[in-house]
Amino acid sequence: MGMEVPMAQLPHLLLKPGDLPEFVLVPGDPKRAEKIASSFDGAVQLAANREYHTFRGAYRGVDVAVTSAGVGAAGAVIAYEEAIRAGARTLIRVGTAGSISDTVLAGDLVVVVGAARGEGVSRQLVPLEMPAVADPDVTAALWAACQASGGRAHRGLGLTVDAFYRGVLDFGFETYSAAGAVCVEMECSALFVVGAMRRIRTGAVVAIDGDARAAASGEHDPHRDLVRQAVDREIRVALDAVVRLAQV
Repeated sequence: MGMEVPMAQLPHLLLKPGDLPEFVLVPGDPKRAEKIASSFDGAVQLAANREYHTFRGAYRGVDVAVTSAGVGAAGAVIAYEEAIRAGARTLIRVGTAGSISDTVLAGDLVVVVGAARGEGVSRQLVPLEMPAVADPDVTAALWAACQASGGRAHRGLGLTVDAFYRGVLDFGFETYSAAGAVCVEMECSALFVVGAMRRIRTGAVVAIDGDARAAASGEHDPHRDLVRQAVDREIRVALDAVVRLAQV
């Protein structure tokens, strides 16, 4: 008999293939990952390395995990790719965003159905002509969960960018808003592109922390109480969506 070859550990998440279940939530903030895991039954921390903190457990009988992905698309793509290699087949972003719409207010939730690819990493993965679109089943489950949550929520297009603080170039928020985008954040388009490439399902729900158009002018002042409540609600929404998807 030959010797058994051990499975290689993934270099950033410090996980191995098979460590993750089908459903994985991917917030940016490690503290939010820990908060999400506090809702799990039998939660255990699988690994912690840099910004990547991973927990696994169950929610209403469904195996689920959470891995924080940090700030920005390039680092987040590392988490997405390695989570897929570790077993994830549905990735749901649970994040925050700024509004670029007069009808989307601080404390609201947005289910992002697709995103303009203003970040750089996805351009190194697929041609820019390829769209960044969430999985329709994940989007439907998130929207149903939002409606059941009883708070203000929207479905719409997002804009994903790399630069948080404004530089010499204009982000063109008004241009994207006029074309139908309702929020701006830093990971969705990369997540959706990776999902399409790897043939897995992706979706995103984000809590609005204020008006990004004011923030771009140096007036960013997140509505912290509203955001805290909205993040709590989006966590419940994402976990509810997982349960809905598991029942299909």
